[in-house]
Amino acid sequence: MNSVKRYLQFVKPYKWQIAGTILIGLLKFAIPLLIPLLTKYIVDDIIGNEQLSSNVKIDKLYWIMGIMLFIFVVLRPPIEYYRQYFAQWTGTKILFDIRNQLFTHIQKLSFKYYANTRAGEVISRVITDVEQTKNFVITGLMNLWLDIATIVIAVVIMFTMDVKLTIVSLILLPFYAFSIKHFFGKLRTYTRVRSQALADLQSHLQERVQGMPVIKSFAIEDHELEVFSKQNKNFLDKAMQHTSWNAKSFAVVNTITDVAPLVVIGFAGYQVIQGQMTLGTMVAFIGFIDRLYNPLRRLVNSSTTMTQTLASMDRVFEFIDEKYDIDDEPNATELKQVEGKITFDHVVFSYDTDEMPVLKDISLEVKQGETIALVGMSGGGKSSLISLLPRFYDVTKGRILLDGQDIRSFKVRSLRDKIGMVMQDNILFSDSVRANILMGKPEATEKEVIAAAKAANAHDFIMNLTDGYETKVGERGVKLSGGQKQRVAIARVFLKNPPLLVMDEATSALDLESEHLIQEALEILAKDRTTFIVAHRLSTITHADRIVLIDNGEIAEIGSHNELMNQKGHYYRLYQVQQLDN
Repeated sequence: MNSVKRYLQFVKPYKWQIAGTILIGLLKFAIPLLIPLLTKYIVDDIIGNEQLSSNVKIDKLYWIMGIMLFIFVVLRPPIEYYRQYFAQWTGTKILFDIRNQLFTHIQKLSFKYYANTRAGEVISRVITDVEQTKNFVITGLMNLWLDIATIVIAVVIMFTMDVKLTIVSLILLPFYAFSIKHFFGKLRTYTRVRSQALADLQSHLQERVQGMPVIKSFAIEDHELEVFSKQNKNFLDKAMQHTSWNAKSFAVVNTITDVAPLVVIGFAGYQVIQGQMTLGTMVAFIGFIDRLYNPLRRLVNSSTTMTQTLASMDRVFEFIDEKYDIDDEPNATELKQVEGKITFDHVVFSYDTDEMPVLKDISLEVKQGETIALVGMSGGGKSSLISLLPRFYDVTKGRILLDGQDIRSFKVRSLRDKIGMVMQDNILFSDSVRANILMGKPEATEKEVIAAAKAANAHDFIMNLTDGYETKVGERGVKLSGGQKQRVAIARVFLKNPPLLVMDEATSALDLESEHLIQEALEILAKDRTTFIVAHRLSTITHADRIVLIDNGEIAEIGSHNELMNQKGHYYRLYQVQQLDN
């Protein structure tokens, strides 16, 4: 029930709206209770009243039906409308608040979390599971209580009419309560298992949709269909297990709610035959039994719905409870001014505590405005090292200093705000070119956007696009070439204008013309900034102030291009091999 308590914190701001909706709902559910009383009045006091003439009976019938028509045609529709409207409005607002908090939470989770968790799993919790929790508000906090209130009102009225028959009407309620407790306790477990299987299926599908070019290029459609069928079958098995238990629950509970009216009808009929009850009372009681057991049947549906809701609620809060690997320290300060001096002080790093370190005792002093190139074989630790600077990960041992202060002493967002990053595979969002450039500085003017694009050698190709800066780039920038995507990514870093710059394989896998344009833009961008360049193609970093060769997580060589070439060590051999390849 801890999930319910936590969910109520989101409900609390809307308590008065919920209270108002319940009051309106009481009117909505109370009005139909007039039908059995109307039936009793017509049968006993009009039709069965031998002292009244036919004309008087007809007059009384017209009057009472006129009143009832006014209640049901004029009063009830707006009551029904506002109950539905306010119920849905409140539930939707609560979901809005939860999703906002979840998105904030998503942005705080570290790269490590996303490396171990599929995107589809996250989306399933934020969309599907959160949507399911809406039923807690609509069903649990509103309809459930309204059904209970309807039952209580009906029972009170029935007691005023005939105590003995009312007791007979309620005699099967203990069996109803026991069956609910027995069946629906286990249903919650089955529901959680089913939800997880659905999330797994959704995650698998999302990955395959994104990787469709790979599937088609390797012509493995049949194989992938087989793999998908296994995932789909897993969900089918869990869904059928849930369905089977759910069907048993309904079979037992509905049998009880169906038998109870038969018992009442039989006993009431006996009472009328014996002259111990009027026909109108019997008819009214049968009407009230329907009003009593219909809410009970709805409670069965509500129990099923609430079981799904509670399972989804558990999954939502399980996600919210994911710990942040990277977070602000209690006394963290805002990073405002940056000179650009960086010190790696005996840095050791491993992605998991039980894994071997990928960086081993790295010590490096970087001066303000210096350009440092990191080179070496793939898997040596270059990208891991630069990922520590914006605190995508934290060092395992040692520390990184920025202008003499440990970067962990700064608030994470303020630190990242001072770093511009150009990656090998820069992600563009399926929005316009302008919107993607504006990510560097959302409040920038049109003039600033164009200036940034020109500095990145991107303005000319943008103007040749169908809609210029308003052209939609497609998911992950699929409508642009690799070189065009890189230049848009560089433009947003120009717009950001950070004092620290990180470039990770920014020109790899590009054609010569694109590489030339991008290299030119990057050299302008790096001017007067402390810059780190990770490069595979050594010819692109010969201008760097110092080149650091990292091998197997350690600094093997360090110096300028000429110094390292004169040493004729590992760097020299790599450079010679690449020159021969060219």
